[in-house]
Amino acid sequence: MLMTVTLFPIRLFIAAFMMLLAWPFAFLASVGRSETTVEPQCLWRRLVDIILKIIMRVMWFAGGFHWISVKGRRALPAEAPILTLAPHSSYFDAIPVTMTMASIVMKAESKDIPLWGTLIKYIRPVFVSRSDQDSRKKTVEEIKRRAHSGGEWPQIMIFPEGTCTNRSCLITFKPGNAPPPPPPPFHLKSCCWLFTHITELQCHGFLPIYTPSEEEKKNPALFAINVRRIMAKALGVPITDYSFEDCQLAMAEGQLRLPVDTCLLEFAKLVRRLGLKPQNTEKVLQEYGNRARKLEGQKLNLDDFAQILDLPVSDMLRDMFALFDEHEDNCMDIREYVIALSVVCRPAKTLETMKLAFKMFEAEENGAVTESELAVILKTALGVAHLSVSRLFTAIDAEDTGKITFGKNTN
Repeated sequence: MLMTVTLFPIRLFIAAFMMLLAWPFAFLASVGRSETTVEPQCLWRRLVDIILKIIMRVMWFAGGFHWISVKGRRALPAEAPILTLAPHSSYFDAIPVTMTMASIVMKAESKDIPLWGTLIKYIRPVFVSRSDQDSRKKTVEEIKRRAHSGGEWPQIMIFPEGTCTNRSCLITFKPGNAPPPPPPPFHLKSCCWLFTHITELQCHGFLPIYTPSEEEKKNPALFAINVRRIMAKALGVPITDYSFEDCQLAMAEGQLRLPVDTCLLEFAKLVRRLGLKPQNTEKVLQEYGNRARKLEGQKLNLDDFAQILDLPVSDMLRDMFALFDEHEDNCMDIREYVIALSVVCRPAKTLETMKLAFKMFEAEENGAVTESELAVILKTALGVAHLSVSRLFTAIDAEDTGKITFGKNTN
């Protein structure tokens, strides 16, 4: 309590003052600078770089990070244009950014933040615009352009997990979205930066440069897996196949909240591993829905399932098939796969998933579904083995017809 009213205000003042002090240096160094070309690092810009690093270090010192030891050697930009940082756990991960002045990938709106936006623009980040549908593609192309500059551009620091974690493990690394070949740019001479949370381990370090093999260049997902394994071993933490998308799925704020025992997280993992997540989600789901409706509930075996997905039979495909083989009679209903895929791809769009499900299950003559069909729809959407819908169905079917429709009964 004593420190809160005495030392804390002093530390807060020093930290705030350091940020204000950094602003004019960052502003002067950014004036007239092009966003598409990089100017030679002249003497005065190098001096500004050193001054800003010192200011930022004083700011972190005031924040309680008194001593930071560094293990390993940081590769030069010409050796490794990209630095990979993990685990990503908090705002304190900005420490290695300010210590290296490496560029990062961040949302375009950040550059408009007063004071902080100027400091952000100084490190020449790759901006991602949420309002631009082609932003992700442009971001990949920009990273590739900088990575192939021969070290002229500052190194780019990437957080491959795509979200913050509690540092107890490394979650799935996002392999990128550019189709191979060539591989996504951060798979070219990627330097793995290992950062352990300073408040616990008081250190961060550089791992040796990792150069992908020919097989990894053709398979970005394999490259991401192998890099993560090396980083996890150095950290001494386990790895998990859950990803940022799984977090979105588990915490989606749709009309249906997933239960703790849902099997949809396992399904989502298999979807990623098999490469089944579509780029054009809406179009692909509608096509699957139309094909499933034409089958009219016809049961499929594993070979039929593989043919529809245009995949060879494999152990992973068998695992996915088993999720829908409820009675263990080696057959499944493809409509359940389409519902599960819709939930995984559109976790917050519950209404759209229900509309698609009703379209596949509804009777052709009256567009209605029965209680047993509603049970299948909801069990699949929630990823549970057992679910009683009798009370729900009775409440919806006010006229006691034994059938409900999406348009009439779900409004």
